[in-house]
Amino acid sequence: MDKNEEIRNEAIKEINNSSDPASLEGIRIKYLGRSGKVTMILRSLAELPLEQKKIMGPKAQALRAELDSIIVEKKKKLLEKKHSALDVTRPGKKIGLGHLHPLSIVEKEIIDIFRSMSFSVIDGGPEVETEHYNFDALNIPENHPAREMHDTFWLSQNLTNNKRQMTNDKEFRKGDISSRQSSVVGGRLLLRTHTSPMQIRYMESHKPPFQIIVPGRVFRYEATDASHEINFNQIECLMVGKDVNLSNFKFIIEEFFSRLFKKSITVRLRPSYFPFVEPGLEYLIQCVKCGGKGCNICKNSGWLEVMGAGMVHPNVLRAGGYDPREYQGFAFGVGPERIAMLKYNIPDIRMFYGGDLRFINQF
Repeated sequence: MDKNEEIRNEAIKEINNSSDPASLEGIRIKYLGRSGKVTMILRSLAELPLEQKKIMGPKAQALRAELDSIIVEKKKKLLEKKHSALDVTRPGKKIGLGHLHPLSIVEKEIIDIFRSMSFSVIDGGPEVETEHYNFDALNIPENHPAREMHDTFWLSQNLTNNKRQMTNDKEFRKGDISSRQSSVVGGRLLLRTHTSPMQIRYMESHKPPFQIIVPGRVFRYEATDASHEINFNQIECLMVGKDVNLSNFKFIIEEFFSRLFKKSITVRLRPSYFPFVEPGLEYLIQCVKCGGKGCNICKNSGWLEVMGAGMVHPNVLRAGGYDPREYQGFAFGVGPERIAMLKYNIPDIRMFYGGDLRFINQF
Protein backbone atom coordinates (compact mmCIF):
# COMPACT_ATOMS: atom_id res chain seq x y z
CA MET A 1 0.00 0.00 0.00
CA ASP A 2 2.75 2.40 1.00
CA LYS A 3 4.70 1.51 -2.15
CA ASN A 4 1.70 2.31 -4.36
CA GLU A 5 1.21 5.69 -2.70
CA GLU A 6 4.89 6.51 -3.02
CA ILE A 7 4.90 5.67 -6.73
CA ARG A 8 1.68 7.66 -7.26
CA ASN A 9 3.05 10.83 -5.63
CA GLU A 10 6.36 10.53 -7.46
CA ALA A 11 4.64 10.03 -10.84
CA ILE A 12 2.15 12.90 -10.39
CA LYS A 13 4.98 15.25 -9.45
CA GLU A 14 6.96 14.36 -12.58
CA ILE A 15 3.90 14.64 -14.79
CA ASN A 16 3.09 18.10 -13.46
CA ASN A 17 6.69 19.24 -14.02
CA SER A 18 6.87 17.98 -17.62
CA SER A 19 7.05 20.81 -20.16
CA ASP A 20 6.70 19.10 -23.53
CA PRO A 21 5.09 15.99 -25.06
CA ALA A 22 8.45 14.24 -25.51
CA SER A 23 9.35 14.38 -21.81
CA LEU A 24 5.78 13.36 -20.90
CA GLU A 25 6.11 10.28 -23.10
CA GLY A 26 9.28 9.35 -21.24
CA ILE A 27 7.38 9.55 -17.93
CA ARG A 28 4.59 7.34 -19.29
CA ILE A 29 7.11 4.68 -20.31
CA LYS A 30 8.86 4.95 -16.91
CA TYR A 31 5.67 4.12 -14.98
CA LEU A 32 3.26 2.44 -17.41
CA GLY A 33 5.56 0.89 -20.02
CA ARG A 34 6.32 -2.82 -20.31
CA SER A 35 9.02 -2.49 -17.66
CA GLY A 36 7.40 0.46 -15.84
CA LYS A 37 7.06 0.70 -12.06
CA VAL A 38 3.28 0.21 -12.01
CA THR A 39 3.51 -2.62 -14.51
CA MET A 40 6.04 -4.42 -12.33
CA ILE A 41 3.67 -4.14 -9.35
CA LEU A 42 0.92 -5.80 -11.39
CA ARG A 43 3.29 -8.59 -12.42
CA SER A 44 4.34 -9.21 -8.82
CA LEU A 45 0.74 -9.96 -7.82
CA ALA A 46 1.13 -13.49 -9.14
CA GLU A 47 3.46 -14.29 -6.23
CA LEU A 48 1.03 -13.09 -3.52
CA PRO A 49 -1.56 -15.21 -1.67
CA LEU A 50 -5.11 -15.07 -2.97
CA GLU A 51 -6.41 -12.84 -0.16
CA GLN A 52 -3.70 -10.25 -0.76
CA LYS A 53 -4.32 -10.40 -4.55
CA LYS A 54 -7.94 -9.45 -3.93
CA ILE A 55 -6.81 -6.37 -1.99
CA MET A 56 -3.72 -5.30 -3.97
CA GLY A 57 -4.99 -6.09 -7.46
CA PRO A 58 -7.81 -3.51 -7.65
CA LYS A 59 -5.62 -0.82 -6.05
CA ALA A 60 -2.78 -1.39 -8.54
CA GLN A 61 -5.24 -1.32 -11.47
CA ALA A 62 -6.78 1.88 -10.11
CA LEU A 63 -3.31 3.46 -9.86
CA ARG A 64 -2.56 2.51 -13.45
CA ALA A 65 -5.86 3.97 -14.68
CA GLU A 66 -5.37 7.15 -12.64
CA LEU A 67 -1.86 7.82 -13.95
CA ASP A 68 -2.92 7.05 -17.52
CA SER A 69 -5.79 9.56 -17.24
CA ILE A 70 -3.52 12.25 -15.74
CA ILE A 71 -0.94 11.75 -18.53
CA VAL A 72 -3.61 12.02 -21.27
CA GLU A 73 -4.96 15.23 -19.75
CA LYS A 74 -1.47 16.69 -19.36
CA LYS A 75 -0.60 15.87 -22.97
CA LYS A 76 -3.75 17.61 -24.15
CA LYS A 77 -2.84 20.78 -22.23
CA LEU A 78 0.73 20.76 -23.55
CA LEU A 79 -0.51 20.50 -27.16
CA GLU A 80 -3.02 23.31 -26.65
CA LYS A 81 -0.28 25.49 -25.20
CA LYS A 82 1.97 24.77 -28.16
CA HIS A 83 -0.72 25.67 -30.71
CA SER A 84 -1.76 28.80 -28.83
CA ALA A 85 1.86 30.03 -29.00
CA LEU A 86 1.83 29.92 -32.83
CA ASP A 87 2.15 33.38 -34.38
CA VAL A 88 -0.25 33.29 -37.32
CA THR A 89 1.05 36.65 -38.58
CA ARG A 90 4.59 35.33 -38.99
CA PRO A 91 5.56 34.69 -42.66
CA GLY A 92 5.63 31.02 -43.52
CA LYS A 93 8.57 29.13 -44.95
CA LYS A 94 8.89 29.50 -48.70
CA ILE A 95 8.11 26.28 -50.52
CA GLY A 96 10.63 25.44 -53.22
CA LEU A 97 8.94 25.32 -56.62
CA GLY A 98 10.19 24.82 -60.14
CA HIS A 99 10.52 27.79 -62.46
CA LEU A 100 11.14 28.62 -66.09
CA HIS A 101 14.48 27.93 -67.73
CA PRO A 102 16.34 31.12 -68.80
CA LEU A 103 15.87 30.15 -72.45
CA SER A 104 12.12 29.80 -71.90
CA ILE A 105 12.07 33.22 -70.21
CA VAL A 106 13.89 34.87 -73.13
CA GLU A 107 11.84 33.07 -75.78
CA LYS A 108 8.59 34.11 -74.11
CA GLU A 109 9.80 37.72 -73.96
CA ILE A 110 10.75 37.65 -77.65
CA ILE A 111 7.37 36.18 -78.62
CA ASP A 112 5.49 38.76 -76.51
CA ILE A 113 7.34 41.63 -78.20
CA PHE A 114 6.56 40.38 -81.71
CA ARG A 115 2.95 39.66 -80.79
CA SER A 116 2.64 43.27 -79.62
CA MET A 117 3.71 44.27 -83.16
CA SER A 118 0.93 42.13 -84.70
CA PHE A 119 3.08 39.12 -85.67
CA SER A 120 1.44 35.69 -85.57
CA VAL A 121 3.26 32.88 -83.74
CA ILE A 122 3.36 29.67 -85.81
CA ASP A 123 4.09 26.16 -84.60
CA GLY A 124 7.77 25.31 -85.11
CA GLY A 125 7.06 22.48 -87.53
CA PRO A 126 8.91 19.16 -87.97
CA GLU A 127 12.42 18.73 -86.63
CA VAL A 128 13.03 15.81 -89.01
CA GLU A 129 13.01 17.61 -92.33
CA THR A 130 13.46 16.76 -96.00
CA GLU A 131 16.26 17.92 -98.24
CA HIS A 132 13.69 19.73 -100.37
CA TYR A 133 12.44 22.03 -97.60
CA ASN A 134 15.76 22.40 -95.79
CA PHE A 135 17.90 23.14 -98.87
CA ASP A 136 16.37 22.95 -102.35
CA ALA A 137 13.35 25.22 -101.86
CA LEU A 138 15.54 27.73 -100.01
CA ASN A 139 17.78 28.25 -103.05
CA ILE A 140 20.75 26.45 -101.47
CA PRO A 141 22.82 24.90 -104.32
CA GLU A 142 23.68 21.22 -104.37
CA ASN A 143 27.37 21.97 -103.89
CA HIS A 144 26.84 24.34 -100.95
CA PRO A 145 29.00 23.46 -97.88
CA ALA A 146 25.92 23.41 -95.63
CA ARG A 147 24.92 20.10 -97.21
CA GLU A 148 28.15 18.42 -96.18
CA MET A 149 28.36 16.04 -93.25
CA HIS A 150 30.31 18.51 -91.13
CA ASP A 151 27.20 20.75 -90.91
CA THR A 152 24.18 18.47 -91.27
CA PHE A 153 22.87 15.41 -89.41
CA TRP A 154 21.74 13.18 -92.25
CA LEU A 155 19.56 10.26 -91.18
CA SER A 156 20.69 6.74 -92.06
CA GLN A 157 17.04 5.63 -92.46
CA ASN A 158 16.60 7.81 -95.56
CA LEU A 159 13.70 6.76 -97.73
CA THR A 160 14.23 5.47 -101.25
CA ASN A 161 10.68 6.19 -102.36
CA ASN A 162 9.77 9.88 -102.28
CA LYS A 163 6.06 9.11 -101.85
CA ARG A 164 6.43 6.74 -98.89
CA GLN A 165 4.41 7.79 -95.82
CA MET A 166 6.52 8.79 -92.81
CA THR A 167 3.69 7.96 -90.43
CA ASN A 168 4.29 4.30 -91.18
CA ASP A 169 7.87 4.52 -89.96
CA LYS A 170 8.04 4.11 -86.15
CA GLU A 171 11.41 5.87 -86.08
CA PHE A 172 9.61 9.15 -86.59
CA ARG A 173 6.62 8.75 -84.26
CA LYS A 174 7.62 11.36 -81.72
CA GLY A 175 6.15 14.74 -80.77
CA ASP A 176 5.17 16.90 -83.70
CA ILE A 177 7.14 14.81 -86.20
CA SER A 178 4.29 12.40 -86.97
CA SER A 179 1.04 13.89 -88.29
CA ARG A 180 2.59 17.03 -89.76
CA GLN A 181 4.98 14.95 -91.89
CA SER A 182 2.51 12.66 -93.58
CA SER A 183 4.44 12.73 -96.84
CA VAL A 184 8.05 13.11 -97.87
CA VAL A 185 8.99 15.42 -100.71
CA GLY A 186 12.53 15.66 -102.00
CA GLY A 187 14.17 12.38 -100.95
CA ARG A 188 16.73 12.35 -98.13
CA LEU A 189 15.90 13.10 -94.52
CA LEU A 190 17.88 15.15 -92.02
CA LEU A 191 17.62 16.99 -88.72
CA ARG A 192 16.81 20.51 -89.82
CA THR A 193 19.73 22.92 -89.67
CA HIS A 194 17.54 26.05 -89.38
CA THR A 195 13.89 27.04 -88.99
CA SER A 196 13.80 28.54 -92.51
CA PRO A 197 12.01 25.48 -94.01
CA MET A 198 8.89 26.79 -92.28
CA GLN A 199 8.97 29.75 -94.69
CA ILE A 200 8.19 27.40 -97.57
CA ARG A 201 5.70 25.30 -95.61
CA TYR A 202 3.78 28.38 -94.53
CA MET A 203 3.79 30.03 -97.96
CA GLU A 204 2.45 26.85 -99.56
CA SER A 205 -0.77 27.09 -97.56
CA HIS A 206 -1.24 30.84 -96.94
CA LYS A 207 -1.72 33.92 -99.05
CA PRO A 208 -0.02 37.30 -98.42
CA PRO A 209 0.06 39.68 -96.75
CA PHE A 210 1.21 38.17 -93.47
CA GLN A 211 3.89 38.54 -90.79
CA ILE A 212 4.87 35.56 -88.70
CA ILE A 213 7.50 34.27 -86.29
CA VAL A 214 8.32 30.57 -85.91
CA PRO A 215 10.15 29.35 -82.78
CA GLY A 216 11.81 25.95 -82.97
CA ARG A 217 14.84 23.78 -82.30
CA VAL A 218 17.57 23.17 -84.90
CA PHE A 219 20.62 20.92 -85.14
CA ARG A 220 24.17 21.33 -86.46
CA TYR A 221 26.90 18.73 -86.73
CA GLU A 222 29.83 20.68 -85.33
CA ALA A 223 32.28 20.79 -82.44
CA THR A 224 30.90 22.34 -79.27
CA ASP A 225 32.58 25.27 -77.58
CA ALA A 226 31.60 28.41 -75.65
CA SER A 227 29.54 29.74 -78.58
CA HIS A 228 28.52 26.57 -80.49
CA GLU A 229 26.20 23.67 -79.66
CA ILE A 230 24.94 20.73 -81.70
CA ASN A 231 21.35 21.69 -80.90
CA PHE A 232 19.97 25.14 -80.17
CA ASN A 233 16.89 27.29 -80.75
CA GLN A 234 15.95 29.74 -83.46
CA ILE A 235 13.05 32.11 -83.99
CA GLU A 236 12.35 32.60 -87.67
CA CYS A 237 10.67 35.81 -88.83
CA LEU A 238 8.96 36.24 -92.20
CA MET A 239 6.96 39.19 -93.50
CA VAL A 240 5.53 39.11 -97.03
CA GLY A 241 3.35 41.59 -98.88
CA LYS A 242 3.21 43.78 -101.97
CA ASP A 243 5.05 46.76 -100.45
CA VAL A 244 7.34 45.17 -97.84
CA ASN A 245 10.89 46.54 -97.95
CA LEU A 246 14.08 46.88 -95.91
CA SER A 247 12.87 50.02 -94.18
CA ASN A 248 10.07 47.92 -92.65
CA PHE A 249 12.65 45.40 -91.50
CA LYS A 250 14.91 48.10 -90.01
CA PHE A 251 12.06 49.69 -88.04
CA ILE A 252 10.74 46.37 -86.69
CA ILE A 253 14.11 45.02 -85.63
CA GLU A 254 15.20 48.30 -83.99
CA GLU A 255 11.93 48.37 -82.07
CA PHE A 256 12.40 44.74 -81.07
CA PHE A 257 15.90 45.16 -79.63
CA SER A 258 15.02 48.42 -77.88
CA ARG A 259 12.12 46.71 -76.10
CA LEU A 260 14.16 43.58 -75.37
CA PHE A 261 17.07 45.42 -73.71
CA LYS A 262 14.82 48.23 -72.43
CA LYS A 263 16.93 51.02 -73.88
CA SER A 264 17.65 52.67 -77.23
CA ILE A 265 19.91 50.44 -79.34
CA THR A 266 22.22 51.68 -82.09
CA VAL A 267 22.29 49.29 -85.04
CA ARG A 268 24.45 48.66 -88.08
CA LEU A 269 23.64 46.76 -91.28
CA ARG A 270 26.37 45.35 -93.51
CA PRO A 271 26.13 43.31 -96.73
CA SER A 272 26.50 39.55 -96.52
CA TYR A 273 25.60 36.42 -98.48
CA PHE A 274 22.85 33.97 -97.62
CA PRO A 275 21.41 31.82 -100.45
CA PHE A 276 17.77 32.39 -99.44
CA VAL A 277 17.85 36.22 -99.34
CA GLU A 278 18.85 38.94 -101.82
CA PRO A 279 20.19 41.32 -100.73
CA GLY A 280 21.60 39.61 -97.65
CA LEU A 281 22.51 41.48 -94.48
CA GLU A 282 24.31 40.95 -91.22
CA TYR A 283 22.62 42.78 -88.38
CA LEU A 284 24.84 44.25 -85.69
CA ILE A 285 23.93 46.11 -82.50
CA GLN A 286 26.09 48.31 -80.36
CA CYS A 287 27.48 46.26 -77.48
CA VAL A 288 24.88 46.24 -74.69
CA LYS A 289 27.59 45.85 -72.04
CA CYS A 290 30.14 48.54 -72.93
CA GLY A 291 27.99 50.82 -75.08
CA GLY A 292 30.44 50.61 -78.00
CA LYS A 293 33.63 51.33 -76.06
CA GLY A 294 35.00 47.80 -76.42
CA CYS A 295 34.99 44.88 -73.97
CA ASN A 296 35.44 41.11 -73.78
CA ILE A 297 31.86 40.48 -74.94
CA CYS A 298 32.25 42.36 -78.24
CA LYS A 299 35.97 41.49 -78.55
CA ASN A 300 36.81 45.18 -78.24
CA SER A 301 34.99 46.02 -81.46
CA GLY A 302 32.04 47.77 -79.80
CA TRP A 303 29.59 45.81 -82.00
CA LEU A 304 27.80 42.47 -81.75
CA GLU A 305 26.56 40.45 -84.71
CA VAL A 306 23.19 39.05 -83.67
CA MET A 307 21.54 37.73 -86.82
CA GLY A 308 21.50 37.20 -90.57
CA ALA A 309 18.68 38.76 -92.56
CA GLY A 310 17.62 40.08 -95.95
CA MET A 311 14.90 40.32 -98.55
CA VAL A 312 13.42 36.93 -99.47
CA HIS A 313 15.08 35.61 -102.63
CA PRO A 314 12.78 35.46 -105.70
CA ASN A 315 13.51 31.73 -106.06
CA VAL A 316 12.28 31.12 -102.49
CA LEU A 317 9.08 33.04 -103.22
CA ARG A 318 8.55 30.91 -106.34
CA ALA A 319 9.14 27.72 -104.31
CA GLY A 320 6.41 28.88 -101.95
CA GLY A 321 3.99 29.46 -104.82
CA TYR A 322 4.27 33.28 -105.05
CA ASP A 323 5.02 35.53 -107.99
CA PRO A 324 8.12 37.58 -106.99
CA ARG A 325 7.01 40.35 -109.38
CA GLU A 326 3.89 40.81 -107.23
CA TYR A 327 5.09 40.00 -103.70
CA GLN A 328 8.24 40.58 -101.73
CA GLY A 329 9.27 40.27 -98.11
CA PHE A 330 12.06 40.06 -95.58
CA ALA A 331 13.21 37.23 -93.33
CA PHE A 332 15.63 36.76 -90.48
CA GLY A 333 16.45 34.29 -87.74
CA VAL A 334 17.41 35.13 -84.18
CA GLY A 335 18.76 32.72 -81.54
CA PRO A 336 17.32 32.87 -78.00
CA GLU A 337 20.61 31.45 -76.67
CA ARG A 338 22.55 34.34 -78.19
CA ILE A 339 20.07 36.86 -76.82
CA ALA A 340 20.10 35.27 -73.35
CA MET A 341 23.90 35.30 -73.28
CA LEU A 342 23.89 39.03 -74.04
CA LYS A 343 21.01 39.85 -71.73
CA TYR A 344 22.35 37.96 -68.70
CA ASN A 345 26.10 38.15 -69.47
CA ILE A 346 26.46 34.35 -69.75
CA PRO A 347 29.90 33.36 -71.11
CA ASP A 348 29.23 29.80 -72.35
CA ILE A 349 26.25 28.47 -74.36
CA ARG A 350 26.79 24.99 -72.93
CA MET A 351 25.63 26.20 -69.53
CA PHE A 352 22.04 26.26 -70.83
CA TYR A 353 22.07 22.49 -71.42
CA GLY A 354 24.32 21.32 -68.56
CA GLY A 355 21.50 20.78 -66.06
CA ASP A 356 23.45 22.48 -63.25
CA LEU A 357 20.86 23.78 -60.77
CA ARG A 358 23.33 26.30 -59.37
CA PHE A 359 23.09 28.03 -62.75
CA ILE A 360 19.38 27.47 -63.41
CA ASN A 361 18.25 28.66 -59.96
CA GLN A 362 19.66 32.13 -60.58
CA PHE A 363 16.75 32.93 -62.89
